[in-house]
Amino acid sequence: MRSIRYPIVGIPCDVIRNGMHPFHGVGEKYINAVANGAHACPLLIPAQGPGEDMESWREKQTIERLLETIDGLFLPGSPSNIQPHLYSQEQSLSPDAHDPQRDNITLPLINAALARKIPILAVCRGMQELNVALGGTLHQRVHEIPGMMDHRENKSLPREEQYQDAHEVKLTPGGRLATLVNSESIRVNSLHGQGMNRLGKGLVEEAYAPDGLVEAFRVEDESHFVIGVQWHPEWRFRENRFSSALFNAFGQALRDTER
Repeated sequence: MRSIRYPIVGIPCDVIRNGMHPFHGVGEKYINAVANGAHACPLLIPAQGPGEDMESWREKQTIERLLETIDGLFLPGSPSNIQPHLYSQEQSLSPDAHDPQRDNITLPLINAALARKIPILAVCRGMQELNVALGGTLHQRVHEIPGMMDHRENKSLPREEQYQDAHEVKLTPGGRLATLVNSESIRVNSLHGQGMNRLGKGLVEEAYAPDGLVEAFRVEDESHFVIGVQWHPEWRFRENRFSSALFNAFGQALRDTER
């Protein structure tokens, strides 16, 4: 009897400080959604940029070897923000909330994965990384822009309440996301302070918040599965029809392109 081979999905880590020591890790909810929603084997990728205990790394060789191993790439959310100089903004409005090591691995990894047409699913910070890798820019504080909503969670609430649906997003008619559930809109959670400003080259809008903020996009090439969403579909994905469909579609793309 032939055994089933699960596609391998690379998930970049955050650098997380525990006491005096930096550790590399990924939220369990992301790992669970990739494993049980996309039915794939998660492979955690250390944030291998120069750091406190890592002097240097061989970027090109490391990335090429990784891409020979993985069948897909999942870019998770994070408490950290992308360094603004990477999208041509000089001043950081959150200087204590950056993870340079993650930036140093994800941005070149994204471009190399795109060149190889490896399926990519990106969530929250991951969506922002995908946009920046393609030359796009971000709003550092969406809630301070006149006419825009406050998309941040209330951190004083219990975790379950922070992840409750917060607002509706309109799906682009005939778009990739709209066809997943045959709907014009869905309700989503909202736990982000930064958001899309100018979209990167080759990205197409797939969903908008009520204030007009782009909340999802894909690449123009519809034969290549590359989707970014600003909300968190990994949270209790089995309980949400759209989230289940999204991770299932990602898993199908992995198997369709599996090497």
